[in-house]
Amino acid sequence: MGKVAVGAAVVGAATVCAAAALVVRHRMISSGKWARALAIVKEFDDNCSTPIGKLRQVADAMTVEMHAGLASEGGSKLKMLISYVDNLPTGDEKGLFYALDLGGTNFRVLRVQLGGKDHHVVRQEFDEVSIPPDVMTGSSEGLFDFIAAALAKFVSEEGEGFHPAPGRQRELGFTFSFPVKQLSISSGTLIKWTKGFSIEDTVGQDVVGELTKALERIGLDMRVTALVNDTIGTLAGGRYTNPDVIAAVILGTGTNAAYVERAQAIPKWQGLLPKSGEMVINMEWGNFRSSHLPLTEYDQALDSDSLNPGEQIFEKLISGMYLGDIVRRVLCKLAEEAEFFGDTVPPKLKIPFILRTPDMSAMHHDTSPDLKKVASKLKDLLEISNTSLKTRKTIVEICDIVATRGARLSAAGILGILKKLGRDTVKLGDKQKSVVALDGGLYEHYTKFRVSMEKSLTELLGEEVSANILVEHSNDGSGIGAALLAASHSQYLEVEEP
Repeated sequence: MGKVAVGAAVVGAATVCAAAALVVRHRMISSGKWARALAIVKEFDDNCSTPIGKLRQVADAMTVEMHAGLASEGGSKLKMLISYVDNLPTGDEKGLFYALDLGGTNFRVLRVQLGGKDHHVVRQEFDEVSIPPDVMTGSSEGLFDFIAAALAKFVSEEGEGFHPAPGRQRELGFTFSFPVKQLSISSGTLIKWTKGFSIEDTVGQDVVGELTKALERIGLDMRVTALVNDTIGTLAGGRYTNPDVIAAVILGTGTNAAYVERAQAIPKWQGLLPKSGEMVINMEWGNFRSSHLPLTEYDQALDSDSLNPGEQIFEKLISGMYLGDIVRRVLCKLAEEAEFFGDTVPPKLKIPFILRTPDMSAMHHDTSPDLKKVASKLKDLLEISNTSLKTRKTIVEICDIVATRGARLSAAGILGILKKLGRDTVKLGDKQKSVVALDGGLYEHYTKFRVSMEKSLTELLGEEVSANILVEHSNDGSGIGAALLAASHSQYLEVEEP
């Protein structure tokens, strides 16, 4: 072999060796990056863990805060608001009742014809109305005149099968899902607007008074007999069909709980005890916090970036508004510290709330062998393509960690309510069922979340007690529940009673 050939062979071999070394180095780097990614996910999983002992501590803390909130105003992070609802529907209600449900950029008007014990809801109709942006930021008179006009139009279309009682005012239940200081069953002042509304002259005003003035201006003879929020509406809707319902929980974009308390167990209640001996308490449980809650660096960052730092900590761990963004924040760290999506961080991954909880749920429920749905969500939402199967599997695992923690903490919250009511144990000879009515998109549509929550509640209660505790889906509490509360607090009840 000539010198040239030998030289070429040596150069060729050196090139091959260098290329092989580069491949090995790249593999070592990428396996190092992958190890870093796995370490980040493992640390996150460990910090989110909710062993049964921790859940019991959370439930106990919830019960303690409930007692403190009932004892005095401002005594707890839980507001434990007195709702003035002391008569939940029984199923005996009869007649035509209306509801107005205002909780966002749309509002609903609804009417139901109630037929008493044997017929319950004979007929119902509703209409949905979109509120123009200028009305949401205009004047109080402008907003309530707009609502009153929609109500008047809806009343004018009362058709066959709806029978207003002769000589009586139509009565309306008003679901108003904004912060209100309740003054009575049918009055409450607006504390502040949220959800894109900004009408300064309504703040501090009685919202029922504002609506009543607008109804008078338009000449509609209708009386607001109940002002409630969506959670209390859900409780009323549940109790109407099942007398064993004792509490309601909303798990949707936001979260809250309400329950039936003995009036004597409310030290801060100053008025006369209601005839029923009961009072519905609006817990505002989204604001619950405890040192036992498993908070991670991602939760702390989400909280400090939020519009209400230090508030609604429980809600930020368990509700649909936030779960998807926790997943996004973990993916962001993986991209920055472990090149999870290649050597650049995908720009869209840095946009808060771009990954919504319904998208997270779709990825979590992907059962295709190659996780096609995960790949398409990454591509469509975040413009991330060409991910490996193991990357997609890791993303599903992160969704599972976030959803499972939220579901199990929700179960602990429910246990806290059951403990406060003494329904967490079996008493000799007591076969009393306790039913918790649940509503909200997260509970209804995120199957793995719902299943995990119900399983965790059974695990916390034990088989024997679980046999007496039921969780039931109570649909559309904020609409029909308000109409039912208008019926159970009707001004004509005394007239009808023998």
